[in-house]
Amino acid sequence: MRIVFMGTPEFAIPSLKALIGGHEVVGVFCQPDKPVGRHQNKLEPPIVKRCTLNYNTIGYNIPVYQPETLRDGAALAILKELDPELIVVAAYGRFLPDEILNLPPRGCINVHSSLLPKYRGSAPINWAILNGESETGVTIQRMAHDMDAGDIILQQSTPIHQSETAGMLYGRLAELGGKLVVEAVAQIEAGTARYTPQDHAKATPAPMLSKALSPVDWTRSAQEIYNQIRGLDPWPGASTDVISGEPIKLWGGQVVEKHTDALPGAIAAADKNGIDVACGDGNVLRILELQPPGKKKMTAAAYLAGHPIQV
Repeated sequence: MRIVFMGTPEFAIPSLKALIGGHEVVGVFCQPDKPVGRHQNKLEPPIVKRCTLNYNTIGYNIPVYQPETLRDGAALAILKELDPELIVVAAYGRFLPDEILNLPPRGCINVHSSLLPKYRGSAPINWAILNGESETGVTIQRMAHDMDAGDIILQQSTPIHQSETAGMLYGRLAELGGKLVVEAVAQIEAGTARYTPQDHAKATPAPMLSKALSPVDWTRSAQEIYNQIRGLDPWPGASTDVISGEPIKLWGGQVVEKHTDALPGAIAAADKNGIDVACGDGNVLRILELQPPGKKKMTAAAYLAGHPIQV
């Protein structure tokens, strides 16, 4: 099948590789190269672009397109020239206008990292962890005008492990997405795909993350704060100023179910085992890994070796 692939970050790579291995990928769309470095004077291509160009060095000839917008008619003209039967989208990072959604005869499908209709939006992996979900998954949906509201073609769930961060889960769901999208494309090609409308009344949002989510509110329960640390790893990271008076990033922790009468945010213990902070439910969150401003990540024990805390 003639396919145009649209994706930008690492999440898209398993899907791209799976499709190149079994179909005619006639073009790849990704976001423009991003300025990087201290002075923003270098351009870094998206990993999807690098992956595609690597395939081109071994005999493939897949053009890569990086339009600044999909709404000025230029992208539509390119797509008409490529003449895909199907467009596959995996974390592309742009809305597809209706004229593109309606272009390929077999439609546009999306690899979405949640069990739709739950967690529609740009950060479903993070919000599933932030909200304490015990499972999530991947949905292959036929794209519609409204974001993540299209009919479901395939869906597969997976448990969220208790210590799993958003970064860890991201990799697992990316691999699951690559497996499911190949199965969905095969069903579409064979004419056997079933399209199940979503129950829109059960939809929940997964909005874009921001640094405003970072500060820890210690009046919340220890489990909720632990979920915050996991759900905001690797970005933007949870932070607190109760340790030193300045915001310190929290990267590793565990819930310690021992009752404390200390006020929320008070340090209950600080030793080789970690830094115990009292939480709103009377339990303790043990900080195991942290990052002071301008420093690298370190264990709590290493931090305490240079910054002892008297309790």
